[in-house]
Amino acid sequence: MGGALPHQIQNSIDSSMSSSPSITWADPAREIAFNTWLQGLVAEHGVKPDTVRAASADASFRRYFRVEGGTQGSLIVMDAPPQHEDCKPFVSVARLLEAGGVAVPHILSWDEAQGFMLISDLGSSTLLSTLVMDSPFDPGNRARYNAALEELIRIQLVSAPGAVPPYDDALLQREMDLLPQWYLTQLRGLTLTEPEQAMLSQTFGLIKAQVLAQPQVLVHRDYHSRNLMVDPADPKARPGVIDFQDAVWGPVTYDLVSLLRDAYVMWDEDVQIDYAVRFWEKARKAGLPVAEDFGDFWRDFEWMGLQRHLKVLGIFARLALRDGKRGYLDDIPRVWTYAHRVCSRYQGLGPLARLLERAEAEHGGTKTQVGYTF
Repeated sequence: MGGALPHQIQNSIDSSMSSSPSITWADPAREIAFNTWLQGLVAEHGVKPDTVRAASADASFRRYFRVEGGTQGSLIVMDAPPQHEDCKPFVSVARLLEAGGVAVPHILSWDEAQGFMLISDLGSSTLLSTLVMDSPFDPGNRARYNAALEELIRIQLVSAPGAVPPYDDALLQREMDLLPQWYLTQLRGLTLTEPEQAMLSQTFGLIKAQVLAQPQVLVHRDYHSRNLMVDPADPKARPGVIDFQDAVWGPVTYDLVSLLRDAYVMWDEDVQIDYAVRFWEKARKAGLPVAEDFGDFWRDFEWMGLQRHLKVLGIFARLALRDGKRGYLDDIPRVWTYAHRVCSRYQGLGPLARLLERAEAEHGGTKTQVGYTF
């Protein structure tokens, strides 16, 4: 997850037309501006203003609508007040990925000054919504994950080291700092001792060193089951990719971790390894800079996953406490298990594993599981 959580465009696409909430406007002037802008798209894009309906709001100030677009079918309309939202990163990365052949929404019209955008609609089914949870190797699951791995290869083949921000030491540190700031202290009520604070500082340094040593590629940063739009009728079809505006230039394993150690669905590690091997083989054939030995690649994957999941624990706690989005608390045990597994099997991470255990001790305890290492 990047600076924002993956509840942006995908929430609008997840919502069915029949259940969409009615459109309300807090600012009458903005409503008039929106309707005027939409009317101006009729001739060029065939939109039908009388069909516009609310899809959803997201974790920020953005809102999304659907509107019929003539021969193009439905389209997505973004309402992003410019005083609150900067759409330039979304536009920049969208164009970068589209030029690289990645299946992303096509930007049809953008009024930067007013914060309105018209984009293509990638459908209403996420990868998550189509998975057979009790059968990880269900043929449909396997086909969809294979397609997702292929699309990830396309993303990583886009050369953009100067076109997006670097996933550098400072950013990695800011992300991991969310763990003590929100999860350990504010959510779980711990008072960290000086030795514990020193341990966290030392451990974060160890994690950063491992992560920054990995080869660098274009990183989507939220490549998971809620941000991949699929065709329910065709498991082999290429998925549409959304929520990419926080893309960075960073570790080659990051997006694979996002997909296989998803905060919203957990597969056993034998399943993760099966798909990781498939990706590793595809990446090597494509000439991507992955380790020559899969065992080395898997260790890179594990350390990257630890950094990501420590961040996610902090983000989910912040969403629950600051933003009132309590539903994210239900996802914390899954993310905690991912992080604890890695801490329990690599040298130098034991103290962090024990701190995570202490954090959960007063909440019934999160069941630990045995995993694989190489």
